[in-house]
Amino acid sequence: MPENDLIQELRWRGLIHQVTDEAGLQKLLDSQPQTVYIGFDPTATSLHVGSMMQLMLLRRFQQAGHRPIALVGGATGMIGDPTGKSEERNLLSTEQLQRNIAGIETQMRRFLCFEGDNAAILLNNFDWMKNYSYLEFLRDVGKNFPVGVMMGKESVRARLGSEAGLSYTEFSYMLLQAYDFVHLCREHGCMIQAGGSDQWGNVTAGIDLARRMLGKQVFGMTAPLLTTSDGRKMGKTESGAVWLDRERTSPYAFYQYWLNVGDEDVMKCIAYLTEIEREEYDSLAEVTASDPGRNTAQKRLAEWMTQFVHGEDGLNSALKASKTLFGGEIDAMDDAMLNEIFADVPSQELARDVLAGEGLWVVEALQQAGLAKSGGEARRTIKEGGAYINNQRVTDMDRRLGESDLASETVMVLRKGRKNYALLRFTS
Repeated sequence: MPENDLIQELRWRGLIHQVTDEAGLQKLLDSQPQTVYIGFDPTATSLHVGSMMQLMLLRRFQQAGHRPIALVGGATGMIGDPTGKSEERNLLSTEQLQRNIAGIETQMRRFLCFEGDNAAILLNNFDWMKNYSYLEFLRDVGKNFPVGVMMGKESVRARLGSEAGLSYTEFSYMLLQAYDFVHLCREHGCMIQAGGSDQWGNVTAGIDLARRMLGKQVFGMTAPLLTTSDGRKMGKTESGAVWLDRERTSPYAFYQYWLNVGDEDVMKCIAYLTEIEREEYDSLAEVTASDPGRNTAQKRLAEWMTQFVHGEDGLNSALKASKTLFGGEIDAMDDAMLNEIFADVPSQELARDVLAGEGLWVVEALQQAGLAKSGGEARRTIKEGGAYINNQRVTDMDRRLGESDLASETVMVLRKGRKNYALLRFTS
């Protein structure tokens, strides 16, 4: 993407919420390659789906020829951003922060290119704040920060008016983030800060501080937050956040999350989060509008996102697991994957030794799993071709099940008809 097409690209994707000076920013971007930064709070060992908005924004700047700085808030993370919070965050220990930062750094290297002329830079603001004394910071930074400006920020006003109030610690957060912009401008020639729309107050505070301390005009822009059509933040499920770390959210669960995005939100997600081009986007939008419920756009979104975050292997694993629910082959799976695929399926525990010797009679297995109320019903199900073990049809009603019939370490998957599943778990 040529540099002068970047703003146009961000516009059609709906990724520009606010800009301090769009004409000035366009002129700056057209003049020569620029440096842009976005900050990430190290509140966990992994980034989550909500962070994808900012990662993709940096990636789009880099693809347009600009240099991205991904800033991990090792210093600001010790305080916590009060923006959008109704109460003060628990302060993280230094050890936990370091674990979080290490995990986030590893992930960022998968999404940004750290080689070449406009190689991305990964920085931690703790590196320039750790030796700053309190008195020095007040003298150098605090004197350039009018309290009236801080009080005028929506994030501060909202918390001051709440029951929880706002501590001095959190009140100081804005100074630290604003100084990040000054430091990056001075040391790395960074003229642009971007972020989510909830960061507008912090972004403009940094611009004002750069003007006061450096005498320079710098620029800021924000993107919309990733929310559903009814205003809820995306990336949340009943079991918690949707993480980018496969150990916390498996490729299968990640794929399923995007597959279940509603028709009213799917095209926004494709525009915001993927690199699908305009022509294909328009085609998907047309199909979604003309044939709601077909899930064409959802499937494309789920496949693109899963491959991008978890690679080809992750996508293949997710597709294989998804097919299992519709009678696909159950092969080379472990307990964890089966438990996740069949999380809502009833299960029963049996002693493992019932698989020894002659094994467990398939008729009894169907009864134990709750798929047949009696031996007669179980026999009829088998006779009519409606009984399955690990998605393989059972035709012999005298069959005995043994260790070789386990689908994983301890789980056997039984099915009656097309969709009536149950699990048997064999414990020692």
